[in-house]
Amino acid sequence: MNLVASTSGTDSDWVVKLIDVHPDQVAGQPELGGYQLMVAADIFRGRYRESLESPKPLASHEPLLYRFSLPTANHVFLPASDDGPVQSSWFPLYDRNPQSFVPSIFWAKPADYVKANQRVHHSPGHQSFVELPVVKP
Repeated sequence: MNLVASTSGTDSDWVVKLIDVHPDQVAGQPELGGYQLMVAADIFRGRYRESLESPKPLASHEPLLYRFSLPTANHVFLPASDDGPVQSSWFPLYDRNPQSFVPSIFWAKPADYVKANQRVHHSPGHQSFVELPVVKP
């Protein structure tokens, strides 16, 4: 995953889901029309963008590059397929991020939780994209 994103806070989680979205109509299998299959998904804490050993606050409102791997899955996407969303929370599957940098999220106080706006960038020089291997038939 090559995600260029920014937050108005000083910490953020980034959840990326790779979803195979079937066409609205599937010949011979109408029940699969519009079906969405989550192929891979993972969460990345922004505080660990530069180092897993030394968390750091994020620069507010600055587009930053997050590179991380999604879990491996063998899947073939057809040309008409679509991919999935990016979000900043996976609660209740994953604990909530206070959106402000604190030494440990697990010891965050109620006042540490702030409203923040996250943005995924897609402008020239700040493109977000998923790299997938392409195999020849």
